Amino acid sequence: MVDIIADYYDSVDKIPPLSTVEPGYLYKLLPQEAPEEPESFEAVKNDLESKIIPGITHWQSGNFFGWFPSSGSFPAILGDMYSIMLNTVGFNWICSPAATELETIVMDWLGKLIGLDSRFLSFNEDMTEGTGGG
Repeated sequence: MVDIIADYYDSVDKIPPLSTVEPGYLYKLLPQEAPEEPESFEAVKNDLESKIIPGITHWQSGNFFGWFPSSGSFPAILGDMYSIMLNTVGFNWICSPAATELETIVMDWLGKLIGLDSRFLSFNEDMTEGTGGG
């Protein structure tokens, strides 16, 4: 599957960025009822390539000049894969200490980058707990 994603990124500039399908195209291609038996991964992959990809606007294409920046990148995909692998639930610290602390640290980094006053940061320069943060 990673190879499929890598191949997509390698070839996305060769695909027309804007879909040419007509409204309702997918209704004609998919069954009227949910399948009762699971399909093979190969069948799902073929459906993606033949039915879904033609109806996608390829925002990642270098040929697409939309109003919004690209919302994903290959490094982001890898990060998402790690995130999904860990399936972290970050309600509070006890649910996942590393997730909570990493989020706090990264938010402090962002706060420093934008010049946020140190009273709003979670940690002081000496790594003692500050007065700010969540």
